Amino acid sequence: MSKITAAITAVGGYVPPDILSNADLEKMVETSDEWITTRTGIKERHILKGENKGVTEMAVPAVEELLRKRGITADELDVIICATVTGDMIFPSSACVIADKIGAKNAWGFDLQAACSGFLFGLETGAKFIESGKHKKVLLIGGDKMSAIIDYTDRNTCIIFGDGAGCVLLEPDNEGFGVQDALLHIDGSGRHYLHQKAGGSQKPPTHQTVDAKEHFVFQDGKTVFKFAVTNMAQVSYEIMERNNLTADSVTWLVPHQANLRIIDATAERMGLSRDKIMINIEKYGNTTNGTLPLLLWEWEKKLKKGDNLIFSAFGGGFTWGSVYIKWAYNG
Repeated sequence: MSKITAAITAVGGYVPPDILSNADLEKMVETSDEWITTRTGIKERHILKGENKGVTEMAVPAVEELLRKRGITADELDVIICATVTGDMIFPSSACVIADKIGAKNAWGFDLQAACSGFLFGLETGAKFIESGKHKKVLLIGGDKMSAIIDYTDRNTCIIFGDGAGCVLLEPDNEGFGVQDALLHIDGSGRHYLHQKAGGSQKPPTHQTVDAKEHFVFQDGKTVFKFAVTNMAQVSYEIMERNNLTADSVTWLVPHQANLRIIDATAERMGLSRDKIMINIEKYGNTTNGTLPLLLWEWEKKLKKGDNLIFSAFGGGFTWGSVYIKWAYNG
């Protein structure tokens, strides 16, 4: 019997309609379009507005699109993994909420938290469920409502993040397509440089933590940039070497959209030209767990069966890694 691999068989995505442009941010903090664009590559980002709307508000339409495209119902899903740092609530999991909203009566699932690397870690996790032979349809969602944890008076962070969600369906493949390899890493010493200070069990919410703005993202930008450039580039190069891939044989780099300079450094280390890189940071900013599936959502029509894709990400924690996928269908 041939080896079972986990192939992506459908993609869905969603971004909210409201846009926060660099021009809008110029009116909110001391910054400029030129400053933001030069340092990050971002021109605008989508923001989920409205009362009582969490990340599942974006995940559900993305999943519904995926189900329509694949021609299946939610009842056919076995497992739901939701990669997010901004779940609707501390508990229950957003996977539970999504399952209820889409009517996935036969699925079990959970949330996966690995900061911006969550979707990448979810790919490896979901692949193992498929490879076990026990599960046939694993839904992996990546999404975040970063606007919920951003201080819009802090020009160091408010220019970077946006809201959005995407998803993929993983199914068994016997032809050698799908997830081929993964290199994943964590380093908890990085928690000092990128974190949300309060809200967890170590420092529960109080009037004092709210007044001190400790429920927003904190980032030591220079340190995070240095680690991201080095580690994201290196792990992407390593997975190429490990699988005997050359720059010519890699069809697409699918990189986390945190900063255009980090993306360019990763591509340079891999020897890839700009036309082989999926980039949409200028439109969406950093949607954290949403970046990788939203890239697939936008590029799906350009993908061909057999294409070699290298996924790469870096996130708070620190977390980072790379996944090699052989694409399973023509877009």
